[in-house]
Amino acid sequence: MYNGKTFLAVIPARGESRRLPNKNILDLAGKPLISWTIEAALNSRYLDKIVVSSDSDKILSIAEKYKVEGIKRPYELATDTASTVVVLEHAIKNIKGNYDYVVLLQPTSPLRTSKHIDEAIELLDMKNADAVISVCETECPLEWCNTLPENLNMKDFIKKEILNKRSQDLPKYYRLNGAIFICSISQFLERKTFFLENSFAYIMDRRYSIDIDDLTDFQMAEFFITRSKYEDLYYSRSRR
Repeated sequence: MYNGKTFLAVIPARGESRRLPNKNILDLAGKPLISWTIEAALNSRYLDKIVVSSDSDKILSIAEKYKVEGIKRPYELATDTASTVVVLEHAIKNIKGNYDYVVLLQPTSPLRTSKHIDEAIELLDMKNADAVISVCETECPLEWCNTLPENLNMKDFIKKEILNKRSQDLPKYYRLNGAIFICSISQFLERKTFFLENSFAYIMDRRYSIDIDDLTDFQMAEFFITRSKYEDLYYSRSRR
């Protein structure tokens, strides 16, 4: 609870994944991928209830080990075409109790921490917002991006007025990073979206914004987690 408002966290985790099979239970730096998100949620100061929605008994058993409620998702809500909206609606309607806000925490964002969750909730309150969505800065300026013709000719790939500009002289752009979505439950059920008129962005560093979709993403997450452990050890020793 934060300033009298209650928060329901939903962690949706399908059993299957085409690009990276069984990714939600793959061992990431010593524990299943989904464990990183469950632990971040449990360490939040403001979340009132945490549920894991899944069609997989293996995933639900992991939730049970953490003493987190599991919701068995029907097959039709665990396909590639099932939308996040219907999955969240199913979770909201199948739990006991009423909450003011739903907090979507996708397990594919293992570097998102409880600090990020709590800061996003604090931003929601500060802005008196209906929704908050996490973003990060894009990896490169959008002016450096374009489509390519079939012959791969790059003659008009970058506009002439951009060619001689440094990246730091171009505008900053932000993208969704998939880590945190918060919305008023009443507004979400009515509007079926997090993108409301009174929505605000919570900006996260790119380092914490890895969204695991394939093996390369998984390896990058493992690298940053491992590196963080070594950095924490180094700085703790250097302060002695």
